[in-house]
Amino acid sequence: MQLTTLFSAIAALATAPLTTLASPAETLGNRDFPDPAIILDPRTDEWYAFASSSNGKNVQAAYSPNPHDGPWTYVERDLLPTPGKWVNPDQPDIWAPDVHYFEASDSFVMYYSGLLADSPHHCIGIATAENITGPYEALDEPFACPDSEGGAIDASGYLDPIDGSFFVVYKVDGSSKGPGGPCGNGDPPGEPTPIRLQRVNESDGITPIGHYTEILDRDPELDGPLIEAPNLIRTWNGTFVLFYSSHCYNTPEYDIKYATADKIEGPYHRRGELMGLNTNSYGFDGPGGASSVIGGGILVFHANCDAGRCMYVTEFEVEEEGIVTLLD
Repeated sequence: MQLTTLFSAIAALATAPLTTLASPAETLGNRDFPDPAIILDPRTDEWYAFASSSNGKNVQAAYSPNPHDGPWTYVERDLLPTPGKWVNPDQPDIWAPDVHYFEASDSFVMYYSGLLADSPHHCIGIATAENITGPYEALDEPFACPDSEGGAIDASGYLDPIDGSFFVVYKVDGSSKGPGGPCGNGDPPGEPTPIRLQRVNESDGITPIGHYTEILDRDPELDGPLIEAPNLIRTWNGTFVLFYSSHCYNTPEYDIKYATADKIEGPYHRRGELMGLNTNSYGFDGPGGASSVIGGGILVFHANCDAGRCMYVTEFEVEEEGIVTLLD
């Protein structure tokens, strides 16, 4: 599928009628499926969602003909059975996988976080596969590993719909070496948890180009111990929208926020909370870990449920001023 066709398919779905603010992936059952990311498979036109380790798998997946209406079918296999030589073999602790298709190599690239074999911190790895459900083969070395700063987590890829350039955004996990408190970093002064932007070769999705750019960091008064789970899109009017979460995932204050910029490197202007206690949680407990798709319109996120953190799907629109509105 060519990029223009892919964008058209996503745009058509994003404008489809919405019956509820957010629908649970009910056919997944009451299943722990945290940190979801979503992609339209260009080969099958099926939507795939990926999630952190749980249910006996390092990387989980599910697929659906329609992300909002479902039904969702759970993939009964581990997409990343061997997470890489650099990952702790006894406790891989794989978080927040994100998958992208690269036409030049006709292959899929997965970005994920894994616990280091010789450190208490996570770093970001890359794995590749010929098929969207893998199995994915991990590279021997991590992609981003600022171990002295606390490591790195929550990598998310971004393909620019205008010029075809590719970037990866991720969080420096300073909270993993913080002074204590919520998520280990709530006590003052706390460690930085910046979000970094790294350009990557658009042909392979693997090779870094140049140096990273820090595009946002936590404000303790607004964000508590951290910001994390960055996800970047470019809207119909050229605005860059950065979704992210703040506060600690296991507290009621966990939320979904966003910031906007005219250029991908920023500066990014905070737009506030999209979903959470300070605005409207829409009945969800601890919503966060939001991820969208090329062109926007669709948003998957997790919220607390009986099984842990379940996946939910909603839709949004972006006004000319860069204001994101959840549809209802």
